[in-house]
Amino acid sequence: MYALIYTITFNPSLDYVVHTTDFSTGNINRAEAEAIYPGGKGINVSLVLQALGTRSKALGFVAGFTGREIERLCVNAGVQCDFLYLREGNSRINVKVISHEETALNGMGPLIGQEDINHLKKIIGSLSSDDVLVLAGSIPAGIDNRIYEQLLASVAAKGVKTVVDATGELLRNVLKYKPFLIKPNREELEELFDIKLRTDEDIIFQARKLQEEGAQNVLVSLGGDGAVLIGEDNEIYKVKTPEGTLVNSVGAGDSMVAGFISAYMKYGGNLSEALRWGIAAGSATAFHEWLATGRQIKDMYEAVWL
Repeated sequence: MYALIYTITFNPSLDYVVHTTDFSTGNINRAEAEAIYPGGKGINVSLVLQALGTRSKALGFVAGFTGREIERLCVNAGVQCDFLYLREGNSRINVKVISHEETALNGMGPLIGQEDINHLKKIIGSLSSDDVLVLAGSIPAGIDNRIYEQLLASVAAKGVKTVVDATGELLRNVLKYKPFLIKPNREELEELFDIKLRTDEDIIFQARKLQEEGAQNVLVSLGGDGAVLIGEDNEIYKVKTPEGTLVNSVGAGDSMVAGFISAYMKYGGNLSEALRWGIAAGSATAFHEWLATGRQIKDMYEAVWL
């Protein structure tokens, strides 16, 4: 039985999504539909966990009127929040224009000082062996790029289960702390080993190297081709993506992480069920406008087979 899942989002955002028929640069374009969502990989994980009925607490840094709106939207969705408010600046706004093509403009976000980081470390230091810690996404400018290592080092001896969804050296440098789960996609795996992965065997071979370096479970997202899991039980699990039309790729990987963790906890560490729910959650989000609802994920689960 796990006490609580903590997710960390260092640079949350308000995501302003606007639809227009024929977007044209240099001209006035008029929106035909629009929506505002709370954004950030850790927040996405918490939102999907909530949709699946799994408790979590969203941590991170927010600032200004946009920060207050991010928190309000998360709370309205049922997510428990413990954001740290920065004294200056505003949380970023990311603008996505959906037309005949998809165009995005992501804001910078506020500066995070060392005092703020120390406050976060103090919160993380209170976690117990019953808790799960999810670190997802890149590190904003100005923060020590060893922050993930530092946070994992602070909880490793306590037996806290850690999940890391990051890229490059940010990911590789935490492996020595034996994270419970990492989730590179095919392209990120190719980048890590500077090699082209052409077959399932190639993917499994390189993923096993990450397991040898310390990761307990390596979940490799393959986009439309599904996912492959090299499990802590030394078994290999593979699942295909159900049929559907790609509508939204943002948050699909975060949804997969949430579905996996939720099912792993719910089904007593059953890796095949965790993978099946993970691909169901990721696919359900990919086939809808925003993060999938619990009902959409459950419906998709029926279409997923190992």
